[in-house]
Amino acid sequence: MKDLSKLLSPIRISTMELKNRAVMPAMGTNLANNDGFVSEALLAYMKRRSQAGLGLMITEVTAVHPTGIAIDTELGAYDDRFVEGLAKLADAIHSHGAKAALQLHHAGRESFFLLQKGEAIGPSAVPSLVYGMAPREMTKDDIKEIIEAFGMAALRARKAGFDAVEIHAAHGYLLTQFLSPLANHRTDEYGGDMAGRSRFILEVISEVRSMVGDDFPVILRVSAEESIKGGYSVDDLCQVLPSFVQAGSDVIHASLGTHGSPAGITIAPSEYEPGFNAWRARKIKDVTHVPVIAVGRFIDPYLADEVIARGDADLVAFGRQMLADPDFLIKAKSGKAGEIRECIACNQGCIERLMLELGKIRCAINPETGQELIYPASPAKEKKHVWVIGGGPAGLTASFEAARLGHEVDLFEMEEKLGGQIVYASIPPGKDAYRKWIKGLISQVEEIGVKVHTSMAVTASMIEDTAPDAVILATGGSKIMPEDIDGIDQDHVVDAWQILGGKVKTGKDVLVLGGGLIGMETADFICSKGANVTIVEVLETSPVLKITSHGYMLHKRLQECGVKMHFGTKLKQVGEGSAVIVKAGDEKTISPVDQVVIAIGLKPRQDLKQALEEMGIRHFVVGDALKVRRIIEATEEGARAAWSI
Repeated sequence: MKDLSKLLSPIRISTMELKNRAVMPAMGTNLANNDGFVSEALLAYMKRRSQAGLGLMITEVTAVHPTGIAIDTELGAYDDRFVEGLAKLADAIHSHGAKAALQLHHAGRESFFLLQKGEAIGPSAVPSLVYGMAPREMTKDDIKEIIEAFGMAALRARKAGFDAVEIHAAHGYLLTQFLSPLANHRTDEYGGDMAGRSRFILEVISEVRSMVGDDFPVILRVSAEESIKGGYSVDDLCQVLPSFVQAGSDVIHASLGTHGSPAGITIAPSEYEPGFNAWRARKIKDVTHVPVIAVGRFIDPYLADEVIARGDADLVAFGRQMLADPDFLIKAKSGKAGEIRECIACNQGCIERLMLELGKIRCAINPETGQELIYPASPAKEKKHVWVIGGGPAGLTASFEAARLGHEVDLFEMEEKLGGQIVYASIPPGKDAYRKWIKGLISQVEEIGVKVHTSMAVTASMIEDTAPDAVILATGGSKIMPEDIDGIDQDHVVDAWQILGGKVKTGKDVLVLGGGLIGMETADFICSKGANVTIVEVLETSPVLKITSHGYMLHKRLQECGVKMHFGTKLKQVGEGSAVIVKAGDEKTISPVDQVVIAIGLKPRQDLKQALEEMGIRHFVVGDALKVRRIIEATEEGARAAWSI
């Protein structure tokens, strides 16, 4: 077994003794109540993560002042009435031996609803890079009030039983805004050079220290650099970090970027290697000489051990990995590292669901996350015979969950292999983590005793003959193939699945029909083979959003490869070596074109639904069979179907 001795070694921070150096950093959940109070759902979520055996757990953002609330479900610490709930939160973290830190936060200009109401504040009236609206510039009285609010919130944290506080000076929130030359245009003592722009943070740290005393650990989470053109660099930050330590910071938590940084660097997609930010932690450690926490796509405890062993950091934070598999450290310690469910960095449940859909925290590959209150831990009262039809993410998840609850499960897949669309989705650049995940899920299904039947298309008569107690239809989607294009039936016209599956070699000059995720990822794959690619999409804009991390990286790669994209455009005709496209009534011939790849997408396949209804067999339709969407909808619906049996 590999060495974990460094990661598992204790460390003392001021008066706080941590049993190991694994940290859960702050992550938003939207699980709190709309009034900022701790909810039962949040307590259950944190208590489940406390079972991981980590040394330190840091809560999600907690508002120190009403002017700094980012969303209506943000936890509050700006009044004594919050202390009782926060005490319950500290107890939940303590329940399995972890130490608890409360993260103190002020959003500044990064609050959409406060910006809309004209109530957001910031160091200068400079528009948010995320929302495009400007806050009100803070007066000296505002600054004094917010500094005092940080101190009072820290005192409440101590009264609530927390072991430490973390001051949030990262990711583009208020303290980062003061530090940033892009957001801070002040000409008084709180602006100007790096020393002036750091004054606000210094005074916040000093106030917090004075309120909690010398024997209470204070952590500073700071973006090592902004990762935006014209923003501060890690070398700039290193000039002022020693003063932050002198002011009272016991630990530096070395994060990266802001929510306005390109590529979503604060929640890096799978294109970034695990531990990619550790070198910045080392630079910070070298100038501060206090413990430093490294963070940045850590999924492997052994890599974390190496980072600590070589002196890059003293502790390592595992964020999204704690959503994907809160038992990962336990598995590693017991010699079962191969069973760890590694985060695939898809950001579907932890970022996109929260920020774009305003939903509650989820994980695309762990349906328990965010659903701890309804997650059935005990076997079902009555064992039933369950058929799951379809072996993609929805069907595999449903099969595993049903078997875990004690049901007899038969899983049917019409293809030779299990995995569904993930078999193909894991092939384009940057998607290998998906392959590893689906392979692990297949192994879990097989090991738990599910009877797997591949290369078998289920018919209504088969269901009628066996009469299972319940059927979960996870039959996925069928390919959408256009029929109104001249020449579409020629031999050099193929589909994305043939290309990604290796059944057909890529051409040299390729036209991809479809600019959705399937089309763009297929184009990305074809580009990686050295081909010239043109994308034709009927929609006016790309349905692959650049504001998502993966979307940004995908657009960037296609642009760098010279891919020509035609939106609001139809493919009219496929010829021999050319194609005719139409946009706003104007025709254009594209040449040369030696291959056309159809990648329009999928439509739900529900062939058996009517038969099940007529037979009166209880059934559930999940995943793409219900509506073509993402992994997160497939796995959540598959799990919930199994839980409902």
